[in-house]
This record gives sequence, C-alpha cells and structure tokens, in this order.
Amino acid sequence: MLAKTANGLYWMSRYIERSENTARLLETGLRMALTRIEPSHDEWKSVVETAGVESAYIQMHEEYSAQNVIDFLLRDKSNPSSVMSAIDSARMNARLVRTAITRDVWESINESWLKLKDVLKRPVSDSQLPTILGIIRQQSALIRGSLHGTMLRNETYSFSRLGTFIERADNTARIIDVKYYVLLPSDSYIGSSLDNVQWESILRSVSAHRSYRWFYKADYIPTNIAEFLILNKSMPRSLAFCYDKLNENLNVIGRLHNDQNICQEHSCRILKMLDSHDATSIFTTGLHEFLTNFIDENINLGTKISEQYRFYQ
Repeated sequence: MLAKTANGLYWMSRYIERSENTARLLETGLRMALTRIEPSHDEWKSVVETAGVESAYIQMHEEYSAQNVIDFLLRDKSNPSSVMSAIDSARMNARLVRTAITRDVWESINESWLKLKDVLKRPVSDSQLPTILGIIRQQSALIRGSLHGTMLRNETYSFSRLGTFIERADNTARIIDVKYYVLLPSDSYIGSSLDNVQWESILRSVSAHRSYRWFYKADYIPTNIAEFLILNKSMPRSLAFCYDKLNENLNVIGRLHNDQNICQEHSCRILKMLDSHDATSIFTTGLHEFLTNFIDENINLGTKISEQYRFYQ
C-alpha cells in the first residue's frame, strides 16, 4: 500500500473519531456544569484545557463562557479539533482514498458532512446543545457502521482502525482527566454526592452508564469506574480495549509486511503497563499523573506509526 493511501485512511478515521469525541467532551462539560452548586466557568475552562486547545482559545476569547467554548469546539474552523474542522478533514482524506474505501463508507462520510454543515451553520445555544451533540454522535455511528459492515478485513481496514483507536484512547483519557483536573471544587467533596454525580456524568459521556451497572451491579464507586474506563477490555472505549485493538491491527500490518517493528513494540509495552495496574494502584500513584503519562505515550505511538509507514512522504 502507498504511504499516501495509508496516511489518508489513518487520518480519515482519526478525524471521524475526533468529531464524536469533541462532542463527548462538550457533553462532559455540560453535565458537570449542571452539578455545580454555584455558577462557575471552571468546567468550560477545563474542557478547553483537556481538549489541548487552550492557547488557540485564549487568542480569540477573553473568558471561558459556555457560549464561547461551545462555539469554539463545535464550529470554529480556526480550531483543528472543532467538530466542523474534523468532519471537513475526514471528508478531504476520504476523497483522497476514495478508491480504497467502499461506496457505502464514502457516502456515509459525505452525508455526515452535509448534515453537520447544516446543523452547525449557526451558533448553538445551551438549550440546543444536547440535541446537536446527539446528532454528531449519531452521524459518527453511521460512518462506523458502514465501515464495519462493508470493508474487507485487510491492510486498508487495519490502517483505518489504527486511526480510530489512537484517537479514542486519547479522548477517553482526557475525559476521565476532566474529573480531577479542575472540576471537583475541593478535596472535601471527594466521596460526597457531588463526587458521585460527577463520576456518573463521566460514564454517561462515554456511553458507559448502563454497561457499568450491568458489569458491577453497584453504586458509583470511583475505583470501579476508573477500572472500567481504563482497564476493562470488554468496554469499547476503555484504554485497555483500545490498546488491545491497536496491537491486533499492528500485528496484522506487521504480518503483511513480514516485520516486527517499533510501533508494535511500543503498543505492546503500553498494553503490558495497563495490564500491570489495578484501580487502587492508579489512585495511589495519582489518577491525573497516570493519565498524563498515558496521553504522552499514546501521542508517541501515533508519531511512531507516522514515521514507520512514511506518512510524511
């Protein structure tokens, strides 16, 4: 496969996943804002910081108001992580690899682009936000369904899946990190009803609320929730699940190229690191520190994939 094609497939999937993930991050901020005892902009500031776009945001806005953050993360074309920028980039990459994907995949991406272009043509109010976020998640699910249902399980599919799971792992870690990064007002709230409501909000933001109750049949216990979203390989958005799939697809590509490369070694090392922890050890060493280290390692893997398969040529 040409490096240009592999690059297009990888980034097509990353941007599709990013559009959904940005919507999920905004939903986290919205849910957290509703748990506030007193009005505050801290939750929206934390969303911007967690998305990694703080420097770009403060160049355009003086305060972290709900309307400014919502518009910046949904519609602002100057923000490469905004939903509209992401779906634009996904469509552009899909056009570049049009002959490598099925007609169903192309049409679902193009239709999603048209739909989101329409619903995001005007600023989104607080009251409209839940509906708009639902539409974004739905469009992403339609693309994902066409990919799963029509693509051959070959090198093309595997490069696409690498992009999906690198992006998803990054976002799940960032969403969990919102919890203790800024939003809990003080240490005195840990273990309180506010703490539990915020953990429930995290679960709902990654569509894991019901599956958590099925799995644990228990109340919202922080160590259980962290274990579920970080270490549980049956949970499709967990860090361990993402790295299980990254290893699987890197191994497929490695067999096709008849080599064991640095990307596989790096991915395997991260999965072993996850397997070596439990929730208690993560909280003991520091949840924020653990997640920050994971995000850095995940970024490094993305860089190694780009270098190994010559995406920049």
